Amino acid sequence: LSQEAGSVEQLSLHCAEGSLEWLYPTGALRLRLAPRLPPASASAAAVKGRTPPQHITACVKPAGTFRGAQLYLEREGMLELLLPEVPRPRVRCFSWSPREKVALFLQATPHPDISRRIAAFRYELRGDWLARPPLPAASPAAEGACRPCNDSELLMAICTSDFVIRGSIRSVSNDAELQESVIGVSVGRVHRQKFPLFQAGGSPAGSIRTPLRCGVKPGPGTFLFTGWLHFGEAWLSCAPRYRDFQRIYQGARRARQNPCEFPVD
Repeated sequence: LSQEAGSVEQLSLHCAEGSLEWLYPTGALRLRLAPRLPPASASAAAVKGRTPPQHITACVKPAGTFRGAQLYLEREGMLELLLPEVPRPRVRCFSWSPREKVALFLQATPHPDISRRIAAFRYELRGDWLARPPLPAASPAAEGACRPCNDSELLMAICTSDFVIRGSIRSVSNDAELQESVIGVSVGRVHRQKFPLFQAGGSPAGSIRTPLRCGVKPGPGTFLFTGWLHFGEAWLSCAPRYRDFQRIYQGARRARQNPCEFPVD
């Protein structure tokens, strides 16, 4: 409340993910993006000589009560509007190389009254998203999100994804407002998960999201679902039929080209 209307306060965001809440916005906040990349990035880079991340991806998700400010991306001195004062509940993502200078510029909008306003959003800073990140359709970085994984991408996905589960598709529902499809899955086996989102044989079924434009349809058979956590939700990366995965993995293992060991029935 003591901040003056024309002042700019400098802050740094070092955490891989978190949230910011600004009550009664006045002046501006400049948020320097300097993430200490999560351990997953370091471990992924260590998988059989994989090179460190060549870019960093950030995503911001406005709170439903976001009011009183506008959020801009500042890149090399240029500003791009990310969130207007009353944003839609969409996630906005962008990427940059470690050599670029980027920041978030949160500028308060003037109002004649002193009613309570809160500019709040969650953010994620990641260096371990590949060229196929689980980003919403609103993000330019998601252009390849609907392309099927090739063999190399699939083999890397089972080693580095936030979750790897075996199961089947129970349902597919579409959200036109968020431009997302929600895949309801039955889980036969949980091979790995960063957080307990899935439980084998559990009820209700788990769910995985993917951009609506990918046109996911329900189908029979057993799949190996891999993907990433994005603001606490599971997003799809690769999802081959399990029998196809078995063939690809066994071939790579015979050729000693599997990036990591994986249990195959």
